[in-house]
Amino acid sequence: MSAGKTDWEEFDMENLSCDVAIVGGGIAGLISGLRCAQGGKKVLVLERLKDERYVCNTRLTGGVFHCAMTDIRTPVNELVDIILQATDGAADPALARLVAGNARRAVNWLQDLGIRFVRGSADPWHSFVLAPPGIAQLGRQWEGRAGDVLMRTLEAELNRHQGKVLRGHEAKDLIMADGTCRGVKVALADGQMIEVESEAVILADGGFQSNPRMLEEHISPQPASVVQRNAGTGMGAGLRMALAAGAAASDLRGFYGHILSRAALQNDQLWPYPWLDEVAKRYIVVDAGGRRFTDEGQGGIHIANDIARLPRPDATTVICDEDGWNGPATERFLPANPNLEKAGGTVLRAASLRELAALADIDPDGLAATVDDYNAALDHGRLAQLQPARSTSKYSALPIRKAPFYALPAAAGITYTMGGVLIDERCQVQSQQGGPIAGLYAAGSTTGGLEGGAHAGYVGGLVKASVTALHCAEVITGAAAS
Repeated sequence: MSAGKTDWEEFDMENLSCDVAIVGGGIAGLISGLRCAQGGKKVLVLERLKDERYVCNTRLTGGVFHCAMTDIRTPVNELVDIILQATDGAADPALARLVAGNARRAVNWLQDLGIRFVRGSADPWHSFVLAPPGIAQLGRQWEGRAGDVLMRTLEAELNRHQGKVLRGHEAKDLIMADGTCRGVKVALADGQMIEVESEAVILADGGFQSNPRMLEEHISPQPASVVQRNAGTGMGAGLRMALAAGAAASDLRGFYGHILSRAALQNDQLWPYPWLDEVAKRYIVVDAGGRRFTDEGQGGIHIANDIARLPRPDATTVICDEDGWNGPATERFLPANPNLEKAGGTVLRAASLRELAALADIDPDGLAATVDDYNAALDHGRLAQLQPARSTSKYSALPIRKAPFYALPAAAGITYTMGGVLIDERCQVQSQQGGPIAGLYAAGSTTGGLEGGAHAGYVGGLVKASVTALHCAEVITGAAAS
């Protein structure tokens, strides 16, 4: 099909064909679709959900565009080093450079479409936050904010360039011929199966964070005990289809998320905020036996991953003292103190650690011994000798001495998975035998090879999605810089 043809009157909606078929209508799908359409391609975005404003992770986003918790205006070489350090060297250097070198350009491109950004806080990594800000109050107040405005703007521009978002079109399988991707098999809302023929396919349906089977295989032995801190729509279809077509995958074990109140497993008002990260990274997190099991100094994302991997992810507790509850627990937006109790979360207080352990259903001897060992190691500079070791290079440790003592029953909250389909620096999906699969691309959280590592290094979902979506579209249209 000629890239210059843009008359949708030619299309038979039961036997669809296009230049570019895109699986998923979130930020990565809409950006790649619009950029392809701007380049003269006929574009179909296949979205499984049916609602006019279908709720995906992009609609719920807080809207912060950062690169590994760093300002996107940081010099490229420095950003590359920060990404590699954040991921313990697990990131593909070529992908790290792609994201570092194009993060600001992606934001500029969005601004040219009329999408507004504000400074979210004094933190440098909050320099570019979608407006109006998505973090407003407890619960999910997304309509007319941040990601919702972004998606409506992108879809309107896509329509203006003769592209289409087809709601209620669920991608089921890739059409492969002679090792080349030729399109997508799609199920319609009425159960009818159709084929969408295309010159290129972009997988952009996000991670597999809401797929219980895949979560159990890669993330947690008890997926039902992990809070879905997301839209509940990431089923990993793109990854599944790519693997069936012979694609390679990255390490699938890491996810981006935070430590939430355990009550969030039943109470939707307790996610996405408040989180318990600010307390946990300064104090300790224990299991039902009162034992530490993670390096709290690595921060909330790392701790959340370690919680999810436990045999009992729903039996963990953050422990702090009065200084912690009135200090770190009051920090950042919508902090745990006072919002945790305000939203219905559990905060346990007691005059002694043994009394606290009884309230929290924790072994009292185990908790008392753990706190004693922790305080002694802190006093004598031996935190690195604890089992597990407690690092201080990112976040300092604070003592647990001042009554009353606090127990915050915790759970891991998952936002999106970090692993996925392996891509190269052109965003082409890689085969298990090596080299690209012709006609097949991926963008956003469907991809792997950038985030993860030993401590679940976080690079930033919005920047990753925007850069990879722009770049794969420009590769397809021939507009990519050489």
